[in-house]
Amino acid sequence: MSKILILGFGREGKSTYKHLRKSNATRLLTIADQNPNVVNDEIFNCRDAQLCVSTDPNVAFKLGDDYMQNLDEFDVIIKSPGVSLKDFPELLNDERITSQTDLFLQEFGKQIIGVTGTKGKSTTTALVYHILKKQSDNVILVGNIGIPPFDLYEKIDENTKIVAELSSHQLQCASASPHISVLLNIYQDHLDHYNSYEEYQQCKWNLTRFQNEDDYFIFDADHELLSELWNYAEITRKAYTFSASRPQEQGCYLADNWIYFNGEKFYDCSESRYLKGVHNLLNIMAAINVCKICNVDDEVIRSGIADFKGLPHRLECVGTYSDITFYNDSISTIPEATIAAVKSLENVQTLILGGFDRGIDYLPLVDFLIENPVKNIIFVGEAGERISNLWISKIIENPQLQNDFVNFFDAKNYDEVVDLAFKATDKNHICLLSPAASSYDMFKNFEHRGDFFRERIAANRFLSRCTPSE
Repeated sequence: MSKILILGFGREGKSTYKHLRKSNATRLLTIADQNPNVVNDEIFNCRDAQLCVSTDPNVAFKLGDDYMQNLDEFDVIIKSPGVSLKDFPELLNDERITSQTDLFLQEFGKQIIGVTGTKGKSTTTALVYHILKKQSDNVILVGNIGIPPFDLYEKIDENTKIVAELSSHQLQCASASPHISVLLNIYQDHLDHYNSYEEYQQCKWNLTRFQNEDDYFIFDADHELLSELWNYAEITRKAYTFSASRPQEQGCYLADNWIYFNGEKFYDCSESRYLKGVHNLLNIMAAINVCKICNVDDEVIRSGIADFKGLPHRLECVGTYSDITFYNDSISTIPEATIAAVKSLENVQTLILGGFDRGIDYLPLVDFLIENPVKNIIFVGEAGERISNLWISKIIENPQLQNDFVNFFDAKNYDEVVDLAFKATDKNHICLLSPAASSYDMFKNFEHRGDFFRERIAANRFLSRCTPSE
């Protein structure tokens, strides 16, 4: 009998364990995790990994800093998304390594609509699910959006449509692709998790790599990298594209404030909707392509676009306090997302930038903000410091770029960020949290950062005003 290792015991690792136990209660399973306290999980109820007598006598543990060492004894390794192979290049092409996503794609790929992209994947996935759910109850939502696929395994029949948000981490070990694949964009991100930007790109490309002539691939025709990857690949699947700049023969494009599908007017962009900005029109066009392939009624699609309220932490209006309107865009962890957010909102006077520094290129963001100045910039974290230093260096090299309209503020933490935001922002203007950086220096994740920001805004709404320091 093959020896199975579950590598990583977070949300998806636990889901994998429970799923395997349902099919075989006595198979020996080994769990490897850097955190020695996973033995304290209610599943096992152990105090000591070496002396564990748990509710499951057929489980063994590899815990602590050496949990990735000596994996040769295992026949199958089911890797969780949070486990990086960056420092273990010998494992990158190891055929023993799979993942819950890979196993799920192998079994249900022909029923799956998979969505990925550096930015926009959660919104697009949720929008597609929202529209499909209007037409049929036999639709499920799984993946990076927070629901491990195996958790809903028993709810799937042969007619179930499965909408899955898939991260690069989940796709890294994939050997199968969805029937309908949506690749929104690829930008520099997660460089702390991969050995190179190219490795990250290839993980994303796994979404379509294993498709065939019966499958569909949806992508942004304006995205230069995606077009290059598409032209380079040996193409057999059916392509549906979307574009904000030019007509598309098969798919969607934006013209005269309308979204066209296959050359005909489909959606009037002047209609009321919750999703703001051109970047969300791209997400909407991707969703329209999916729903047309799935033969969803046109009015159902339009209705779904109109009443979809979006997701938290994505250009989320926190509220208006002291006549200042605050937006929470904590999901923004790369420069391109911040640029899109500033473009989407008129009247942004204060922008909060920075966080955990993963070494991505901030020059495009600095160039954009020099050309499109925001009055107040609040920098926080190591990434904020690097953005500020890059900006100052550009001004030293090119004094003509100096703009006395722009004020720089430095904050040590998010209590200071919120204090500065209230004191520096004029009434009837917008303060935008769109940090262009990860949250892991101060928070568990971007949701934690956004929740903290929202709570502090509500708590500090009666602060007095100030002027920037020299």
